[in-house]
Amino acid sequence: MGALSHIRVLDLTRVLAGPWCAQTLADFGADVIKIERPGAGDDTRHWGPPYLKTPDGADTREAAYYLAANRNKRSVTVDIATPEGQRIVRELAAQSDVVLENYKAGQLKKYGLDYASLAAVKPDIVYCSVTGFGQTGPYASRAGYDFIVQGMGGFMSITGERDSLPGGGPQKAGVAIADLMTGMYATIAVLTALAHRDRTGEGQYIDMALLDVQVAMLANMNANYLASGKPPVRWGNAHANIVPYQTFQTSDSWIIVAVGNDGQFRKFVEVGSRAELADDERFATNPARVRNRDTLVPMLAEMVRLKTKHEWIAALEAAGVPCGPINDLAEVFANEQVVARGMQVDVPHPSGATAKLVANPIKMTKTPPRVASHPPTLGEHTDEVLRDVLGYGEDAIAALRAKSAI
Repeated sequence: MGALSHIRVLDLTRVLAGPWCAQTLADFGADVIKIERPGAGDDTRHWGPPYLKTPDGADTREAAYYLAANRNKRSVTVDIATPEGQRIVRELAAQSDVVLENYKAGQLKKYGLDYASLAAVKPDIVYCSVTGFGQTGPYASRAGYDFIVQGMGGFMSITGERDSLPGGGPQKAGVAIADLMTGMYATIAVLTALAHRDRTGEGQYIDMALLDVQVAMLANMNANYLASGKPPVRWGNAHANIVPYQTFQTSDSWIIVAVGNDGQFRKFVEVGSRAELADDERFATNPARVRNRDTLVPMLAEMVRLKTKHEWIAALEAAGVPCGPINDLAEVFANEQVVARGMQVDVPHPSGATAKLVANPIKMTKTPPRVASHPPTLGEHTDEVLRDVLGYGEDAIAALRAKSAI
């Protein structure tokens, strides 16, 4: 059943931040009803290839991107531009605990689906809006995309190789980190609002902005700037205050070496048959290594290139030097620790395919998350939800379909 099996979420979001929040709630048992546009659905359904493939190798209509953020939900196709569609959404809101939406600020008001309108129908509703820049401020009307927000919010100013080195310059994250973190913050906000509602009977409005989240998540980098007045700079895979604490290229791949003290440095260079470096006064202590970084690191890079990734990892682990591989995703999902933790799950799909998904990483003894159902096909549950949740008869459903409201 799940810890949130008593909660119904009306999900009007698409793409990533909102669906990520809804999927997290669904993993813990919430009944998430995903409202999608008839004929098209969530934008990410079409963000491929790759697509989920049937057993005979044919593409389905579900892009892998869509699969990543929409398991455990029910899909209902409704055209909210029609009066009938708006009525359906209001009726579903009246039977829900939470509404999630990520339309432009103020856009749902013209449909009568904004917070004030739905709170009039369900006073204790928890209503969460997710936008790029929030509901207030001079940028509220702008469309905010993750890539742009990573730049505006400072993340790219501290991510990427140093400007003075080849390939230097700002770099975005490999995933839509502002979207994903906003989804997680939104999940926290929704659960907090539900706890408040359970104590007081009061619903409330939640205003989530990607830019706010991107700024907040810079954590100690924010604190460093606010304390010093000096903006942090990019260091690539190196560390501003510890040497060597970075990536190195081996003879066949890459590794991370995270030397935290002088003893570990000595063990590192001993494994590499360069013990004399630990006795060199230029490198014997961390402050000296930081000052002489540009001299030392090329020596270490030459040393590391003489062995394979697996040779280095085995030798450094045996010596007690913190290290790790830089795995591609094939190596990640073959990794014995990842396998042991059950991070890949296979879910049957109506097409006959098997959707390979990533498990929710939270481990709990009493109320664990679960992957109970496949990411729904477009409109898969329209009739079911209208019939079972709203009590519509077959004739009423047929009439709505004839008007293209569903």
